[in-house]
Amino acid sequence: MRLLLLLLAALGAPAAPVVVLISANAEWREVKKRWPTQVMERTPYGETFERKLAGQAVRFLHGGWGKVAAAGSAQYALNRWRPRVVLNLGTCGGIQGRIARFETILVDRTLVYDIVEMMGDSQEAIDHYTTRLDLTFLPADLPTPVRKGLLISADRDLDPHQIPELIKRYDAIAVDWETAAIAYVVHRNGARLVALRGVSDLVSPQGGEAYGNPGVFENGTARVMHQLLEQLPAWIRAVVR
Repeated sequence: MRLLLLLLAALGAPAAPVVVLISANAEWREVKKRWPTQVMERTPYGETFERKLAGQAVRFLHGGWGKVAAAGSAQYALNRWRPRVVLNLGTCGGIQGRIARFETILVDRTLVYDIVEMMGDSQEAIDHYTTRLDLTFLPADLPTPVRKGLLISADRDLDPHQIPELIKRYDAIAVDWETAAIAYVVHRNGARLVALRGVSDLVSPQGGEAYGNPGVFENGTARVMHQLLEQLPAWIRAVVR
């Protein structure tokens, strides 16, 4: 079955104007709760289904958590469905005092901050994986309230001790595990990406409110995903005009 799916992806499949890429397992659970009777197809990365929203064929894909799965599933989606735009919906951790809980970031720049180069300059590698998203195709009046800004990614939760350095070096406001990898792949393919990440929980130099208390993240994720999925038709109308 996996070989067949890979072959279909290589040969191409009917195009979907919009692919909605969901990363974390907790985020995908909220998608399935919204459409509990939806028939799912398996891919090498996670489940997928298609439904019509705002008059468009929209393909949902569970891409998986972390940079490796995020990059691979983004390329898979681009190859298989050839979307006009990729929408990445999900959560992020906010830096307390710099962004509010449940605020939504419309990502306009990403970077990978956990690259450590011992033979040379780490900043050169970080710069290589920094992506500026072209959002000029969006309407001047955005469909929902958002805050445009930088989102930084790493294969780890935010270390509270790193916060002062990340603010000083990057003016960071929030972090996640996947968006920088997705943005890099989509940009390299010359495609369009709209990444909307809601702040599920906050971290300060004293600690993270969800650290050791996963219920905070799960409850925050449920609220963020409910809001983003409610707003999704409006964003689809904005990106497919």
